[in-house]
Amino acid sequence: MTGPTVTRVLVADDQTVVREGIVMLLGLLPGIEVVGAAADGEEAVALVARHRPDVVLMDLRMPRCDGVEATRRIRAAYPGTEVVVLTTYADDESLFPALRAGARGYLTKDAGGEEIARAIADVRSGAAGLSPQVQLRLLERLSGAADPVPSGEPSSAPSPARPAAPAAEPPDGLTAREAEVLGLIAEGLSNTEIARRLYVGPATVKTHINNLFAKTGVRDRAQAVAYAFRHGITGSPQ
Repeated sequence: MTGPTVTRVLVADDQTVVREGIVMLLGLLPGIEVVGAAADGEEAVALVARHRPDVVLMDLRMPRCDGVEATRRIRAAYPGTEVVVLTTYADDESLFPALRAGARGYLTKDAGGEEIARAIADVRSGAAGLSPQVQLRLLERLSGAADPVPSGEPSSAPSPARPAAPAAEPPDGLTAREAEVLGLIAEGLSNTEIARRLYVGPATVKTHINNLFAKTGVRDRAQAVAYAFRHGITGSPQ
């Protein structure tokens, strides 16, 4: 029998106390092995080349080479290594460049150990590891709610786009249950939380997610959120 899968993680953060704290926290999480710690983006790229980790936990604002550029270089040269941003900042100027550079996860530093472990597991499995706050920010961007009114101009522009009214039948051949699971993904729930909400097992939730991904053509949870918003799909009532 083979043992449990271990995810090899590299930490990149220029603040020594923060970096050592993250390494210590990861050391307490089952199934995670820390293979290195970098003090800036240049060192992160070099350590990825040396250790080939599965996941990099990447700070954004670092000397010599920032997290966005380091992410771009890592994803270009080592596509088998996923990047989860772990930063203090969740503003547009930080979030969207990081995602465009290839980061598949994005957390702020108030995330707990369980949330970090979930994001690492999500990106390792091919999904997106986004905090609920980041998913909400993406929805706001898609809706146009983030577009500011220019200074000195009256706010007579059309109202931001709203989610489309739900169709009588779910789109793309989704079953009612698959649409419900999709709506709960859009609310930021994890597979475990969805299973609890719907009173089903995690394996059932995973099957629904695999089916709805195949039917809608989305590749990860971030795309699923965007799809749900476009089609006005919401989760089950509390």
